[in-house]
Amino acid sequence: MTAAHSGWPCPHHGEPHAPRPALAAAALSIAASAGPAPAATPAAHGAAPAAHGAPQAPAGRYLNLHQCVYNSPLGASNFDLLTTLVPSLDGRFSAATNVSDTPVPAAVCGPGDGRYEPNVYTAARPYDLTSGRYLNLHQCMFWSDFDLDHLPTVVGTTDVKFVAGTNVSDTRDTAVSCGGGGTDHPIPLLSSVTPLDLTAGRYLNLHQCMYYFDGFRDHLTTFGPSGDGRFNAGTNISNTPDTKPSCGQGDGRYQLIPILSGVKALLIR
Repeated sequence: MTAAHSGWPCPHHGEPHAPRPALAAAALSIAASAGPAPAATPAAHGAAPAAHGAPQAPAGRYLNLHQCVYNSPLGASNFDLLTTLVPSLDGRFSAATNVSDTPVPAAVCGPGDGRYEPNVYTAARPYDLTSGRYLNLHQCMFWSDFDLDHLPTVVGTTDVKFVAGTNVSDTRDTAVSCGGGGTDHPIPLLSSVTPLDLTAGRYLNLHQCMYYFDGFRDHLTTFGPSGDGRFNAGTNISNTPDTKPSCGQGDGRYQLIPILSGVKALLIR
């Protein structure tokens, strides 16, 4: 059960709401993390999409997005959720996102760091790259007044209240599609949709930007741009594989955590 947090103002909304349900660890396929990787300083990337003719066959039919959500110890004075789609730079919080001819049956996540452990909001979904021109990446950000905590989702979760509308289509999505959140609130300013042209390059460079505010002991992760640009993540499609995450600098309170950020270059063509 989460613990109440008194004395903190809510940065987005008014009065506190009811607590989230008790969050037990889900029955997940847990993969051992690789050894720690060196931290890297985020760098901007300006690679322009290459000229292209007829679409090439994909390197694998499915983009398997593994959304790994970890929680701080239950009963802690500040309950916190942490979301990854790609491994953190130190390897502790891995996520097995890949391109394959096999659709993923379940999320494969690292074990965490000993304190944070996999959470029931973990989920995975395969997206058929042959079914349309655009990968419409929906980033949905939710806020809990009770826990003073953000929960970002891209593929949805085991709870339909936190679903995100990521899809592959011949149509570019222009409005983000998110679940209602229940007692948690969707945050439009930090939510977004990024239509990525799958014909524009060989690589899907999936950027993950992790921020932290010590006042709430809260992690916040983005995978695309935020509505106001402060928490941008440089996810793109290019003929060049990105090697360093490109991230916004935060808002002054939430600070970028380079060691928990990351980028994965996924060969799609």
